[in-house]
Amino acid sequence: MTATTVAPAPGGTPVRTARSRRLAGLLLLVVVLAAACLASIAVGTRSIGPGEVWQALLDSGLTSEEAVIVRQLRVPRTVLGLLVGLALGVSGALMQGHTRNPLGDPGLLGVTAGASLAVVTSIALLGIPSPSGYVWFAFLGALAGTVLVYAIGSAGRGGATPVTLALAGAALSALLYALVRAVLVSDQQTLDSFRFWVVGSLAGRGGDVAWQIGPFILLGLVLALANSPALNLLGLGEDVARGLGQRIWLARAVGLAAITLLCGAATAACGPIAFVGLVVPHAVRAVTGPDHRWLIPCSGLAGAALLLVADVLGRVVARPGELQVGIVLALIGAPFFIALVRRRRTATL
Repeated sequence: MTATTVAPAPGGTPVRTARSRRLAGLLLLVVVLAAACLASIAVGTRSIGPGEVWQALLDSGLTSEEAVIVRQLRVPRTVLGLLVGLALGVSGALMQGHTRNPLGDPGLLGVTAGASLAVVTSIALLGIPSPSGYVWFAFLGALAGTVLVYAIGSAGRGGATPVTLALAGAALSALLYALVRAVLVSDQQTLDSFRFWVVGSLAGRGGDVAWQIGPFILLGLVLALANSPALNLLGLGEDVARGLGQRIWLARAVGLAAITLLCGAATAACGPIAFVGLVVPHAVRAVTGPDHRWLIPCSGLAGAALLLVADVLGRVVARPGELQVGIVLALIGAPFFIALVRRRRTATL
């Protein structure tokens, strides 16, 4: 008898080819992110030549005005944008994977609403005026919002499921935002301070904010990467994952902890920034497929690059002023997401 070869299924992609494509996409994202970081440091509302930028980075003793702008304003801002973009991209991929909801974003589990109420309360009751002051309150509010959503969503007989978590998040967010509005309409000073945070911006945040949220984001990234194999099994269905030895409750708990750390820290630092966690995983999934071992790191890199590019655009289009990154992302993110939805071959969850 002669051995027969089985031809690959029509439209199927060999494993080696898929791996090469994913690796090429990962390397491309690293290059794009490096270019975005350089552009964030070199481009701003004030024109500084490449030579002066390079000299300011290399010579720590240089005390010119341009050197101070580069080292004390642009570099910390770039680091913060890198951390926040990584956090939002990864948390978006995690949230969409765990909730099986293609519209999953930081607002789905009460993160944004909890942080908003905490910021409003800290401003109105404690008089804290700066982002570095109320970042801790925002983080605690995001954590409390997520815990409440999970507690409400798991209160039924079936426990926490993607559907119950989404419904609990929508209900609790509506309640928390109603409380936020109640405080704002009664206190004009709080409204003036809150509106600069809620628009979503990297401006006005010093290096101390990046140091404050950095450990939480790094821990969240580690948990997210550790959670990726479990997400692949959960994508097959909970019954199949349980039959393969996966502890469903442990996978959900680790994913929820990672989402809380990442979304909470990012929202606390820069305010609610939309479309990064929503659009990026969809775009990346078209290259990586549903394998979260590739999707999660690629979403983080793409999210950081997108956020930094949007921040640079905001500095350029409104010179000598500045357009907040949350506004820029809304302007470019909404049409991009509509185009993704209208594509016939958009990758599914």
